[in-house]
Amino acid sequence: MSDHHEFEMAPVAPEQLQPARYFAASYAGEHVAGTEFVIGAMFVAWGVGTGDILWGLLLGNLMAVLTWGLVCAPIATETRLTLYAYLYRICGGHLVKLYSVANGVLFCILAGAMITVSASAVRILFDIPAQVTWYPTSVGFVAVALAVGAVVVAIATQGFARVAQFAEVCAPWMILMFIAGALAMYPQLYQVASVSGDDTGFIAIADRYIWIEGDTGIGFWHVAAFAWICNLAMHGGMSDMTVLRFACKARYGYFSVLGMFIGHYMAWICAGVMGAGAALMLKSNITQLDAGAVAFQALGASGIIAVIIAGWTTSNPTIYRAGLAFQSLNPNWSRTKVTALAGVVTTIIACFPFVFSKLMDFVGLMGLILVPVGAVIVTEHWLFRPLGLTRYWSHYRGQSLNMAALLSWLASLATAWLLNQHLHVHLFFLLLPVWATTTLLYLALAAAFGARKYYGRAAANLEAAEHERQQAEKRYLNEKKGEISSEKGTYSLAGVAAMLSLLTCAGATAYVYNNGDLERFKFWLLLPTISYFISAAIWMIKREPGSANESEVVSAL
Repeated sequence: MSDHHEFEMAPVAPEQLQPARYFAASYAGEHVAGTEFVIGAMFVAWGVGTGDILWGLLLGNLMAVLTWGLVCAPIATETRLTLYAYLYRICGGHLVKLYSVANGVLFCILAGAMITVSASAVRILFDIPAQVTWYPTSVGFVAVALAVGAVVVAIATQGFARVAQFAEVCAPWMILMFIAGALAMYPQLYQVASVSGDDTGFIAIADRYIWIEGDTGIGFWHVAAFAWICNLAMHGGMSDMTVLRFACKARYGYFSVLGMFIGHYMAWICAGVMGAGAALMLKSNITQLDAGAVAFQALGASGIIAVIIAGWTTSNPTIYRAGLAFQSLNPNWSRTKVTALAGVVTTIIACFPFVFSKLMDFVGLMGLILVPVGAVIVTEHWLFRPLGLTRYWSHYRGQSLNMAALLSWLASLATAWLLNQHLHVHLFFLLLPVWATTTLLYLALAAAFGARKYYGRAAANLEAAEHERQQAEKRYLNEKKGEISSEKGTYSLAGVAAMLSLLTCAGATAYVYNNGDLERFKFWLLLPTISYFISAAIWMIKREPGSANESEVVSAL
């Protein structure tokens, strides 16, 4: 899409709404990522028990899906605005600039972590040592990170549709690779258990060789809380308004279930199995293995590709979000150029592999910094009218800075600091007190600063214009509902070839799981992998030479 079609400061036009499969692929692709290797292995290193992992991830990921589906997506599809455009209406330009800088910098760091993970796989090809400290110890690794980052930035600058199309190609294969890696490593653990005379059931093996419960004090509630807050900036912090504003329906937010239960449930568990198996085979501590080493041990060359692709599918939309954050500082700036500049900063950050030791704390801290602003948006959007307050009151007063929002934000962060430092509340458990503090303070301060008043003609005109836009969108979608997508069948052979390639990968996985030779499996897995990406890319290019057209949108309804 061009800069115009990204609608940075205006509501998305009805004809530019995107089909459901884009969101399904985007969430599946973004959250089946290279960092899943890191997080899955980190749970193993933390000494979290098997039962705490299985049940904690179930609860936490369910809460994340509900936050996307019940909170973020409905506001995004009702307003059709980016987070920054809507925040401008609520809080004024000065607060938007402050928030945009904070948001953009944090997203750059997060995207840099993803690129670092991809580079950890490429470094194996050049015999570069694993980077397990926060700073680079090899010039070669820096060169690899810069090269990987250049590819990611090139995709991210193309806009939402291209990012989603890339994920649509990669997601099916990525999901299969996590499963394949776990099933390839599990027989190694099973064999050790058999030789030792131990119980060879999955739970018994998991308790003894994978998630070995320690005395770290980290258990079920920590796992559940982390699963909920690890993407807090996107759902509770409302950053995914930027993506979900393109959704035809609010229920597309529930496609996050693909990311949470395939990526943040299945992939974390599979990564734990792979990490434990790789550490056993290499006679190493799991904390000394990076994502590339784990994937290569389980999947061979295909593992290297898996980590590279996994890093790309996550860093692409993250850099896209960072670009929109910085572009909101000045709507006249080109989104493409700003995204490219954000990508350069991100790539430089990626040269410092802090991800292996600080990722889980970082994503928790990032969410807590950004989520108070999400709480302000939710409060004003849904609670003001029932409580007799006026939405957008600061805008009607002509304020460039909503002091009620700023004070609520700062007070909630101070509350989090006090709870953490003086009452020793764990970082993962600070979400609810921060959200409650922000909501209550903003309601009280906004009422005191002017939200109790009604702003007459200005309010009536804005409400009427917004109502008319929403009605026009409904009429457009209703008119197009009967049309049928006219996709051609001349390229179906490429789709069949892609499907057969995936089935071949699955067959190879079944072979190695049933005591097949691991080295032979890793060698032959590469051929259907290459075949899949060639055929899937041809299928995608011929089906969608450009962005989604009207008939595709209709077919998603």
